[in-house]
Amino acid sequence: MKKFLALIILSLILGSSVANSVESIKKDGFLIPTNKWKDKIKIDEKFEIKKPKDKIIIIYNHGSDGNDVKLKDCFWIRELRNWAQLAGDKINGKEIMVYIHCQGQLEGDLGAKLGKMGMWMKKWKGPYPGTSKMDRRVEGNLEVVKKFTNLGVPKKQIFMSGHSCGGWATLRLTAKYMNEVGGGISLMPGCFWNLSKKYKVKKVGYEKAMEKFHKKYPGMAEWRQAQIDIIKKGNAPILIFTHPMDHFEGLTSDWMDDVPNFKRILISEKKKINGKSCKTAGSNWEEPLIKAHIIDYADCFMHYHPLIKEYIASRIE
Repeated sequence: MKKFLALIILSLILGSSVANSVESIKKDGFLIPTNKWKDKIKIDEKFEIKKPKDKIIIIYNHGSDGNDVKLKDCFWIRELRNWAQLAGDKINGKEIMVYIHCQGQLEGDLGAKLGKMGMWMKKWKGPYPGTSKMDRRVEGNLEVVKKFTNLGVPKKQIFMSGHSCGGWATLRLTAKYMNEVGGGISLMPGCFWNLSKKYKVKKVGYEKAMEKFHKKYPGMAEWRQAQIDIIKKGNAPILIFTHPMDHFEGLTSDWMDDVPNFKRILISEKKKINGKSCKTAGSNWEEPLIKAHIIDYADCFMHYHPLIKEYIASRIE
């Protein structure tokens, strides 16, 4: 009986591992445009661009399940479907190319020393000792931007983008290096765990929730606020999407409304967009949207593609 149970457990582990390997993408490259939303996701790893002055580059950054440490994965097939649909479209005669940038291998100095929970130590009061993973992500993206300009792509036609921690990196980079890019598209930005849910922001309000956060994790809370101050000061013209049901920063993002050049889109309070139900899809499966944090992965989010292209058009004129 014990051997039988052991075999079952082993098969589940191996099955999960195989499934993850099929769904996960751990490389840099250009998304090959798809005709239909559920077409196979393919990556062109060659760093080549023909007629660079006629191209619009969107550098897309993944999220993170560990704040300051190395990751096993970068992208998931389901998060790239909407970008593959946007790739190949033209704005004022210029073709959109979407470049996915994997940074899972990076880690911060604190994460390297103390592991995944290093930044969540209750006794850590800050400031950050050294260089964080977020800082390295920002600088790594700047290097990619420079590679594109070296190929001949005009700066104003390069856009930073990302989901969750990648969305936060977008806010950080554009705040510091707005003169190096055309703009930024930030999707569900957040890199500080599930603040909205854990601290019951909807029930107790933002101020009391943040008081609890600061009391329990003073170092992390101070580090987050320091980054918000940098982002506010940058006042970069960024397009941002948030959702009030996002359990990360869905109800802790109203500070963005105080930044004059931000254009923040507050998505419907339900898991629908423009009355359309949402679904996500992997390599060989699909399911109704479960978490609002990944609504930008869902087919319904294509409703915002015209708005994204309108934003890009306004920046490259």
